[in-house]
Amino acid sequence: MGRAAEMTGTTPGFLRSLGEHGLITPLRSDGGHRRSSRYQLWIAMRARDLVDEGTAIDAACRIVTLEDQLEEALRINEQLRRDRPGQEPAADT
Repeated sequence: MGRAAEMTGTTPGFLRSLGEHGLITPLRSDGGHRRSSRYQLWIAMRARDLVDEGTAIDAACRIVTLEDQLEEALRINEQLRRDRPGQEPAADT
């Protein structure tokens, strides 16, 4: 946890609070140490940026979650468009 905090410019307590809010869930090593993926570290840094700007931690976690969901939805939509060549997207009304 200390190394992850160092890499993200946060504290171990901040990372634990992100876990308590369900934003990140690090895996555990055989020795019981938390092991975060690069993606989880990126998520933690995004949350830290929002908190540094004055956003409450629970709101920051929700914002990051929604941003992640939006990015995934956009990726899926783009893939669906590529899989259906020749079809025009529906007009916005």
